[in-house]
Amino acid sequence: MEKSCSLLIHFDKGTPALANEIKEALEGNDIPAKIEAMKKAVMLLLNGETLPQLFITIIRYVLPSEDHTIQKLLLLYLEIIEKTDSKGRVLPEMILICQNLRNNLQHPNEYLRGATLRFLCRLNEVDIIEPLIPSIMNNLEHRHPYVRRNAILAVMSVYKLPHGEQLLVDAPEKIENVLTTEQDPSAKRNAFLMLFQCAQERAINYLLTHVDRVSDWGELLQMVVLDLIRKVCRTNKAEKGRYIKIIISLLTAPSAAVTYECAGTLVSLSSAPSAIRAAANTYCQLLQSQSDNNVKLIVLDRLNELKSSHKDVMVDMIMDVLRALSSPNLDIRRKTLDIVLELITPRNINEVVLTLKKEVVKTQSGELEKNGEYRQMLIQAIHSCAIKFPEVASTVVHLLMDFLSDSNVASAIDVVVFVREIIETNPKLRVSIVTRLLDTFYQIRAARVCSCALWIIGEYCLSLSEVESGIATIKQCLGDLPFYSVSEESEAADSSKKTQQANSITTLSSRRPAVLADGTYATQSAASETAFSPPTVVQGSLTTGNLRSLLLTGDFFLGAVVACTLTKLILRLEEVQPSKLEVNKATTNALLIMVSMIQLGQSHVLPHPMDNDSHDRIVLCIRLLCNTGNEVRKIWLSSCRESFVNMLSDKQLRETEEIKAKAQISHSQPDDLIDFYHLKSRRGMSQLELEDEVQDDLKRATGEFVKDENDANKLSRVLQLTGFSDPVYAEAYVTVHHYDIVLDVTVINRTKETLQNLCLELATMGDLKLVERPQNYTLAPESSKQIKANIKVSSTETGVIFGNIVYESSNVLERTVVVLNDIHIDIMDYISPAVCSEAAFRTMWAEFEWENKVAVNTVIQDEKGFLDHIIKSTNMKCLTAPSALEDECGFLAANLYAKSVFGEDALVNLSIEKQSDGKLSGYIRIRSKTQGIALSLGDKITLKQKGGN
Repeated sequence: MEKSCSLLIHFDKGTPALANEIKEALEGNDIPAKIEAMKKAVMLLLNGETLPQLFITIIRYVLPSEDHTIQKLLLLYLEIIEKTDSKGRVLPEMILICQNLRNNLQHPNEYLRGATLRFLCRLNEVDIIEPLIPSIMNNLEHRHPYVRRNAILAVMSVYKLPHGEQLLVDAPEKIENVLTTEQDPSAKRNAFLMLFQCAQERAINYLLTHVDRVSDWGELLQMVVLDLIRKVCRTNKAEKGRYIKIIISLLTAPSAAVTYECAGTLVSLSSAPSAIRAAANTYCQLLQSQSDNNVKLIVLDRLNELKSSHKDVMVDMIMDVLRALSSPNLDIRRKTLDIVLELITPRNINEVVLTLKKEVVKTQSGELEKNGEYRQMLIQAIHSCAIKFPEVASTVVHLLMDFLSDSNVASAIDVVVFVREIIETNPKLRVSIVTRLLDTFYQIRAARVCSCALWIIGEYCLSLSEVESGIATIKQCLGDLPFYSVSEESEAADSSKKTQQANSITTLSSRRPAVLADGTYATQSAASETAFSPPTVVQGSLTTGNLRSLLLTGDFFLGAVVACTLTKLILRLEEVQPSKLEVNKATTNALLIMVSMIQLGQSHVLPHPMDNDSHDRIVLCIRLLCNTGNEVRKIWLSSCRESFVNMLSDKQLRETEEIKAKAQISHSQPDDLIDFYHLKSRRGMSQLELEDEVQDDLKRATGEFVKDENDANKLSRVLQLTGFSDPVYAEAYVTVHHYDIVLDVTVINRTKETLQNLCLELATMGDLKLVERPQNYTLAPESSKQIKANIKVSSTETGVIFGNIVYESSNVLERTVVVLNDIHIDIMDYISPAVCSEAAFRTMWAEFEWENKVAVNTVIQDEKGFLDHIIKSTNMKCLTAPSALEDECGFLAANLYAKSVFGEDALVNLSIEKQSDGKLSGYIRIRSKTQGIALSLGDKITLKQKGGN
């Protein structure tokens, strides 16, 4: 059985020292050897050894030592050895210790006195402490503050013992006198703490007597004062007004810890706008004054909580919160932007956007490592602002379009998606956006950005000049045609065959560099100098930033997008261009481009041929330009835009539903008390108390007070641990709260005998850890006992708690053991639905290394019904748009997402298909960063997917 100790010491279990060796070292005169021997003895005791033969040796040879280190180790030894027998009586040999402790308490050395007093704080044996009471009380007046502060703590611990009040009847009065005269901050804090815990009324009287001097007290004492105020106001809310002034006065204290605790205390005690505003101001000041990133993150968490419950007050603080963007830490910036985006109103939107624009400009000039990620965060924030308040889009869209060619591809994609949405929702900006996009299109470097930009050009170039500019821009970015020469293709094929047969050596004199149409360098054969064309093996470069270089890398999906864009522009040109000759000329050029791309894809110039999908798409565009029907023209020029508008509507609808889901919905009961604020007596009430009354009434009226969970939900958490026929019946109520699990176990003695030394022994499996061991109890016949056990959770993993109840009775000599049912901790208690963007989901899916693949095996035959069942069973959020799940086509694919209380991400992809016999088949894939959540969630899905509860 491991023993508790106040000091953790490393111990190598592989080489335990023998008791005889330790005894010999202790009996010698070598001080370092004695120190090592004492350390070994302490470590052996901590690891379950008893070593009874060492006690007398230590009394004879260690007790008289004057060395401070030996005396400190002696106190540790005395702390962990058994001091009582099996019946709870103090062992006779402990009397030998009392004299030594009394001598230490009267020793001229302050360190020995203080260390001994601290040791007494951890003693629970009244028989040992009682003879030392006079010496402890005398140390309250010692000249050294180190001794006095430890003497106060010793008095407090003795007073809190079961019979401590009888040992120290006048302790509170003496400590109050010490508090009045004490000058040392630590000793003063300990004295006030003693009164706070042992004589609360005296602490309150002292506080109210010196209320004007609280701001001058030391930091340690002020922290205890705040603890006292919280405790008093929690038990007696009517006393709140007396202490609010003290809290407000401490908001300006020089200590950051005190101001932080003050703000938290103020928020917990009052919901008045002036109190919340004062607390928010304090948090914002801490955000600026503290350099520690961890402190900033904690303060931002507090501001986020205020935002949830007091949004109206926090709206006025938005610019103060935005100042946290000056920190170079990305986590702080991300959390700051998340808070700010939910506080935006028509009054402050212009200021917020102006600040964000300035931050975007700063990312251009700075050379910081994380500038690209920060710019992406700012672009997403501006995007969100522009969607909520379209009137600000005109002030930011042109600035952001400068980043279409950003080296950070993710940032450039965010910009082009933002431009695509703004050009649809703000028709007035269409002309300026299209013009700017055409001017900067040649600078775009990424294929995905080019694809989206081409779609915008194809959909929103409406006038004659815009259509002609769009076609000319695409032609310019593609360069001269063809993309390769036929003679060089055959030369490439011949040279590849020769290379396979023999390693032929090409002389440098026969080849020299040449400049291609896309601006890149390549090696040109002297034999084909007369018929210049791109090289045999074309090396496209993303750094050139045009369509030709991207196509020459083998990106034929982009080629298909180019073909679709040209097709849309030609169809629109037919509507706006009166000259048939110009239309035919443009059509011919477009067909030449498409055919050239097909030839490039089918040639041996590139290492990989064109994929079938891109080939079919380009061929469809060629056929369409050769023979156009009215129905097809309508699909290409109207239906695409309508689908995009529907997508935006679905997105906005989902966001609205999420906002409604977050809102707290509760209703007051018919017989709830209604307080009429205007009819109340205001005599003696401060302005803050009056505001509190108004806020409470408003909360009751709007149903903001959250009700406790219903009784049915509570009953579902009660688990039966033993059978009804067992002599001891036990059941547990399990409460899971983030990192803690609390087991409230009810134990009932169903026999006619008294059960002695009844103990609830628990053990855990998984990432669960018992905080403390439950103690022994005595149960009278047919009586019950409530036993609480705290368990710490360190990760999202299904854990098991098992154990037994052990007790003794008068009839049975041996101890009786009742084995308990296992308690399985459900992973659903740790995860909650969350939302992330599609891009973030894909990024995490690619990065996470743990995957659990579960085959679908269910009696449910409806695809949507099975998805709903999995969502309900796993407590996850479906990220796939509802419109994508509506039609019945025989298969379904959806992405689910959740986040654990430990910040872990859980990703699920559901892919199912309905077979000919009506059954569903497919797979559910789970990915996460840690193995535990992937396995636990997979087990949960396997258990629940058949349709069981």
